[in-house]
Amino acid sequence: MADNIVREPIQKRSIEKKEKIIKYGFDLICEKGYYNTNTAEIAKAAGVSTGIVYSYFNDKHDILLEGLRRYANSIFYPSIDFINDITINKQNLSDIIRKVISQFVKNHKLSQSAHEEITAMTHSDKDVAEFFHENEIEMTNVLVELLKKNDFYYNDIVERTHIVVGLIDNICHEVVYHKHKDINYDTMTDIVVNEIVHILTKTD
Repeated sequence: MADNIVREPIQKRSIEKKEKIIKYGFDLICEKGYYNTNTAEIAKAAGVSTGIVYSYFNDKHDILLEGLRRYANSIFYPSIDFINDITINKQNLSDIIRKVISQFVKNHKLSQSAHEEITAMTHSDKDVAEFFHENEIEMTNVLVELLKKNDFYYNDIVERTHIVVGLIDNICHEVVYHKHKDINYDTMTDIVVNEIVHILTKTD
């Protein structure tokens, strides 16, 4: 179907149909697996015909990528929105980091099946892998701007912040998905918070 003319809906009803295809298609892919889901099943779940699906998307891969964008927006950015209007300083940095981790954990718990399927696909689909690479960089840049706004300046601020993003992501995955029974996650969170504070406040 790659030679289809894919249209962008303008009317409200058409926009709603496209959004339903993305939502139900992405949910179905995450539930059944990408390779176990076909376009006809997505159409049925969304309550539209297969032809309607193909009028908006070339294939289920397009639906996956659109779903990924919405998934990322629902996980990452809401987790830091609350600090946009807070003055961050060395005195409250620890508390803010702890709240950010807590919010990330909460948001990750909302979509465990999605995360598991997406993680698997980052190893087999270059577009999915590239999407998450770009998303990590974008998240780093958002946090860099927040830090600069609060007078955190270093020559290596991008590198420091990218490490912080990785640490937060890792602790969230540990708490929500890995659940190693011999690890005390309260203790691990304390360690991660202390390390991030050190990374963001060390000046020499």
